[in-house]
Amino acid sequence: MEVKSRAVKNLVTKLSSVSERSRTEAICELRIISKNDAESRPLIADAGAIPYLAESLYSSDKDCQENATAALHNLSISSKDALISTRGLLDALSHALRNPSSAFTAQCAASAIFSLLTVEDYRPIIGHKRDIVFGLIDIARNPNSASRSIKDALKALFGIALYPLNRSQIIELGAVPALFSLVCKDGRVGILEDVTAVIAQIAGCEESWEAFRKVSGVGVLVDLLDNSTGSSNRTKENAVSALLNLVQCSGKEVTESIRGLVLGAVDGIIEVAENGSDKGRSKAMALLKLLDVSSCEF
Repeated sequence: MEVKSRAVKNLVTKLSSVSERSRTEAICELRIISKNDAESRPLIADAGAIPYLAESLYSSDKDCQENATAALHNLSISSKDALISTRGLLDALSHALRNPSSAFTAQCAASAIFSLLTVEDYRPIIGHKRDIVFGLIDIARNPNSASRSIKDALKALFGIALYPLNRSQIIELGAVPALFSLVCKDGRVGILEDVTAVIAQIAGCEESWEAFRKVSGVGVLVDLLDNSTGSSNRTKENAVSALLNLVQCSGKEVTESIRGLVLGAVDGIIEVAENGSDKGRSKAMALLKLLDVSSCEF
């Protein structure tokens, strides 16, 4: 361990070099070490590498930005406290997210943010960074975004939306049209599952109904519950969860106005109630109860 520590400290010392080449080479080595050796990650963080890596996210050099973002993602796996407590770290990740030198940089930035979001206490902190939320939404709505970048952005948005007070801001920044556009235009199963998971979360706030109404969101969710669409079980459960959250948060008047449309998916809801996961069955039965479908037995 002592040998590893000395090697890491030597590389971190090079991060303050006046030579850009030396800095980039050191960042590249730190990325490789942090990827392949989990024991070295806290050593890298304790040696003071994080502020230098964060500063490198502003670099115009593609290799420098890519390797620094990847290294920070690797460190986020086991050194979350060290990252979140580093001044300017979230701003640097936001910059890499919104001004990436490559799709790989955007992907690593989104992955690092998602990794931090696994800590519940960090969700309001990250959700307060509007530029991060906007950057993630922009990846989701950009038709040129790589599939992997979209998936990582959706996972990060999901993590942010797990904190209820973040949901209205996600909607305010334009997530709903972007998310439903992905549902309608992207047939990849993994993408559909991830995007409907985000939709289900943000449906759980008062602002969701008006935003969903503008994009005919209820109709899209109902379609996902139709067997002819070929939706996966997870996608169907997410659709049920979204409809339940929407009904619970929108009030009696809205519930009555969409009741007929949602009842068009009653067979799909019943299928989830009968065959879904424990959580999915519970939500499907709750939705059926709110829709006053009382004649079904499970």
